[in-house]
Amino acid sequence: MTFRVIWQKLANYERNVSKNVYKYNAYRKAANTLAALDERVKSGEEAKKLPGIGDKIAKKIDEFLETGKLRKLEDINKDENNVAINLLTRVTGIGPSKAKELVEAGIKSIEDLKKNIDKLNHHQRIGLKHFEDFEKKIPREEIEEIEKFIKTNVSEVDKSYVITICGSYRRGKSESGDIDVLLTHPNYTSEKKDAKKHSKHLKTIVTHLEEKNLITDTISHGESKFAGVCRLNDKKPYRRLDIRFVPHDQYYCAVLYFTGSDLFNKNMRAHALEKKYTLNEYALKKLTSEGAPGESEKITCEEDIFSIIDFPFKKPEERSI
Repeated sequence: MTFRVIWQKLANYERNVSKNVYKYNAYRKAANTLAALDERVKSGEEAKKLPGIGDKIAKKIDEFLETGKLRKLEDINKDENNVAINLLTRVTGIGPSKAKELVEAGIKSIEDLKKNIDKLNHHQRIGLKHFEDFEKKIPREEIEEIEKFIKTNVSEVDKSYVITICGSYRRGKSESGDIDVLLTHPNYTSEKKDAKKHSKHLKTIVTHLEEKNLITDTISHGESKFAGVCRLNDKKPYRRLDIRFVPHDQYYCAVLYFTGSDLFNKNMRAHALEKKYTLNEYALKKLTSEGAPGESEKITCEEDIFSIIDFPFKKPEERSI
């Protein structure tokens, strides 16, 4: 069992069962930090030099290195309800509260769930329908094919669309959990007040990709975000797909945000505040003397954001920590 798996299991327990957000975030950060290393740490003391690793996690690292197991994880796995809740939350659309409700109703496995589909909403039913496929990581090569397919077919609608696949794929990882697409068009900006008129952009694109047999299921479809399922061909697994339609003047702040990682974004936002700016997925704004956000800075590329707040530029593949 790898360090990443261990800390992710602990994080899932804190989120899904004990609902301790502080511990969940701590374990999740530790998982991401340790996974990014080229070599496994050799001691807890060595690990403490890394971001997100404190004394308590360092002691657990030593325990695992010395014994090959972790007592806390073993105790968690002894409780069948804990195991069942963690299993059911792996179904897309089922959160901790719903999982607990299902377990209390005696539903403790995927097979149990399939016999009680009437207890699930539309989103959860799709998650159950494609559970086995959604459990599989998506190889980078497959996302590259999907990216090419989307760009080729969207350009048939309008060559002016701009498309970026974000998340771990953009950070150069060899595999991803889902596909997160950002879409924009020069004619759509945040200054436009007729958002409903421009929602046709997303509807048109989704309909076109359905007709091309890429999109197979719809989980939700709003004015600016589509959540659903895609499959490259009948020999490939079904994959989770999100498409966000973003105003053109907010696009690069969105690209930065949805590329991640979470920890990198947090560090960059904190640096922006030190420089008297506020940064989020929508805009970069200079803070006034009263501390209120001012007008949005004009951003034409990611590099503009780094430059304005005087933050050393990092390529996407350098943003995992």
